[in-house]
Amino acid sequence: MSRADDGRDTYREFAEAVNMKPGELSKWLETDESKHVGWRKKGPKAGESVGHESGRRILDLLRRKRAELSEADFRHMRKVVGYVRRHMAQRPSGDVRNTKWRFSLMNWGHDPLKGPLPPPGGPSRRALERRGAPPKNRRGAGRQPAERRTRRRAG
Repeated sequence: MSRADDGRDTYREFAEAVNMKPGELSKWLETDESKHVGWRKKGPKAGESVGHESGRRILDLLRRKRAELSEADFRHMRKVVGYVRRHMAQRPSGDVRNTKWRFSLMNWGHDPLKGPLPPPGGPSRRALERRGAPPKNRRGAGRQPAERRTRRRAG
């Protein structure tokens, strides 16, 4: 896989994991709930939680063009995707609307009440919403070679 492909995949997965718009995330990060959840570093940077700090960085990433992103930005994007996937797998039972679990995820740009996260490596959520799942003859390894599909259409 080339570096360009990796960046494209990372960007797509980040866009799927971060389902809050910049305005929503910015407003959320100003709330008391946002500021009181999450793990805090020890020492001189002990004031802000890691998730809250990440949320501020996510806002910056969302407001920049893809061409302006550095390798460090892509690393942070992969960190966000990993965090969201891990914590979605740990969903508590019952109503999660007012839980620290949800508030922590929201600091990382993902509101679990907005919908499920697609599986890793799967089609983007937006594409699924636009077109639905692809037909079975276009899925996976059982797909026909291109020349057979072309001949069938032409004939």
